[in-house]
Formats: sequence, structure tokens, C-alpha cells
Amino acid sequence: MRVLVVHNQLWAHYKSRLFSDISQVFRRSYPESEFLVAQIALYEASRSVMQNDNAVVYEYPYQVLFERSLDSTATGERRKALFKVFNEFKPDVLNITGWGDMAQVQLMFYARFKGVKVVISSESSSLDHSRSSWKETLKSFIVTRANAFFCFGKTSADYLESLGVKPKDITVRKAAVVDEEVIRRNFENAKKRRAAEQTGNAARKFVYVGRLAPEKNLEMLIRAFSNVHKNADPETVNWQLLFVGDGPERQRLALLSEELKISNQVIFAGGFPWYEVPNWLAQSDVLVLPSKSEPWGLVVNEAMVCGMPVIVSDKCGCVADLVENNTNGFVFNPEKQEELEKALLFFINNPEKIKTMGAASLVKIKPFSSETVAAQMVETYKKLAKA
Repeated sequence: MRVLVVHNQLWAHYKSRLFSDISQVFRRSYPESEFLVAQIALYEASRSVMQNDNAVVYEYPYQVLFERSLDSTATGERRKALFKVFNEFKPDVLNITGWGDMAQVQLMFYARFKGVKVVISSESSSLDHSRSSWKETLKSFIVTRANAFFCFGKTSADYLESLGVKPKDITVRKAAVVDEEVIRRNFENAKKRRAAEQTGNAARKFVYVGRLAPEKNLEMLIRAFSNVHKNADPETVNWQLLFVGDGPERQRLALLSEELKISNQVIFAGGFPWYEVPNWLAQSDVLVLPSKSEPWGLVVNEAMVCGMPVIVSDKCGCVADLVENNTNGFVFNPEKQEELEKALLFFINNPEKIKTMGAASLVKIKPFSSETVAAQMVETYKKLAKA
């Protein structure tokens, strides 16, 4: 069995964890097989900071086609490089990344012409963008040429089915993985340090992690926190709102906090690499992701791996799989501030629920284990190669 995976960029830490686990499954269960990841480029321009990410370990066979940013590669040169690696590797199974790159789509049709089975990995859902009918028709024509599909979760599986994909062909439905081992280890170490250093009654924290950008709906989060904080019992409320990340909205959000007279309760920590985020989660109690649009929201996975309850907008793709109201957190409409306020107030008034709801998060996140997903993917490759 020879499996070729095409991926956009080398510096994508969670995909590197997944590819490493896939490679381990091959070495352990199918040592005679060949597995190769063709990384089109090193990075996307918006993520060039990952060049300095020394925490990522690449324990899988890969080949970088262009030693520069993905954004600087033209469709024609990508197509030429992909066809070259395909013809040299001679795979039995080709796994491409989505259908947005025409070079990969053309490679898919070429592979099918050659009798090679094709898997499409999809992160898209009906939530992330507005759709036009002619584009959906084109997508349906493209995706239904594949033999199997891996998707992030229920919303992406539902979207594939709306395009005409048969449910039985979606063989992996929980592929939104993070590097749970590194995240959990760093979180636990940070918790221990915090416990040793902490004195007195420290404030509890709601935490947001991500870009400070308009689509993240952070103004509403600050206004909701302000209302809840001001209306809560001053004798018992001792909560802060922590922002971990940076972006174009930072200054405006800071000014809003001052205007609402809650600047002492709102903390802007700045941006940090992914492996340092658990240090901030360890100082926090409840994750909030209020986005107006979010294909998935991997930070929810990260928080749940750390045993935290979550409050998540219903426009985030992960909610159908990961968030259950009153069990491990709450889902709210990002257009209705009062729903968010109700969720924030629940934890302020019931801090004893944080631990039990965090434990529920650990249970719900288990099916998204990178090792579990890797094994499912390899089994799909095996079945396709034998068919």
C-alpha cells in the first residue's frame, strides 16, 4: 500500500501531530507500506511566524515542494510539482486537502484517470461562508469524484452530504485534532507552578484565545461581561476577562473597556505561540469563543483537552460535536448578547460547576484523539488500496 497525502504547508503543528501518528500506525501495523506527505510550501504568509516554532516535531516522511510561502506559488507551478511527485511516488491512494486549490483538483482527476483511489480531507461547513448555487454545483461535481472523505466534525459532514456525498463514504467524521499530549502536559505544569506561587483568593477568569478581529465578536463579549460584572453581587463576584492574542481590534477593545469602566477587570495578554497558550488556560476557568463565523474553532478542543468548560457561539463549527448545554458549557446566538450574559452569569453564580463541567469536556473530547483519528484514516487507506 502506497499512500500520498497532499497538504498545503509544512508549518501546521496540529497536522504534523496527526501525520506523525499516521506514520506510526503504518510502521506498527503495515510496515511494508509507503507513506509520504507532499507539503506544497513551508507556510502561509499569514502564519510565517511559525517558522520559529521549535515545538513542532516532524516524525513522518515528507517532501516540501516549494521552500517559500504558499501564497507565492502559482497554480501552474503547483500543478507541475504535484504531478511530478505523484508520478514518481506512484500511490495506490491519494489524499488531497479540500477542493479550493485547482492544482489539487486537477491532480485528483488525473489520479482517478490512472485508477488511483482518492480521499478528500474537508474542513468546510455551511457556516463559514455564504454560498452561491453555481459554485455549489461545481463543488458537488468535484467532490463526488472522490472515493472517501475525512471531515472535521458533524457540520462538515453535513455539508459534504448536502453536496451529494454518500454518508457511508465519510469514513472519518471527527478529524479536528490538536496535539493533546503537548497541550495537556504544558497545562498541568503551568497549573502546578500557579498553585505553588498563588497567595490569597485569586480572581477567576473567562478567557478568549485567538485573533482580536471584528468577526470574533469581541466587542459584544466585553459589553456582556461589563453588564454581568456590574449587576452581580459585589460581595461575591471576583472575575476577570482575559484576552490571549493580538490583532487589529486590540486598541479599540482596550478603549471600550476603559469607556465601560472595567479596564481593571479586562486583561490583554498579547499573542503567544500555540504551545504557550496552555500557560494562560491554566490561569483561567472558562473559555469563551463568541465568533460570528468560525469553520471549527480548535481553541475549543484545546480548552477541553485541559478539562475546561466552554461557552461557544452557535456559528462555530465545533458546537454540534463538542458543546452540550448545561453539560460541559453553553451554546449561544452571537446576535443575542443576553444569551451570552446568561452563560457568563451561570459560572459566576455557580463556580462549583466549573470542575464537573470541565470533567464532562474531557469525556466529550476523547473521540477527537489524534491517535484514534490516525488509526481510522489508515484503515480507510487500507480498504481503498485493496478495493
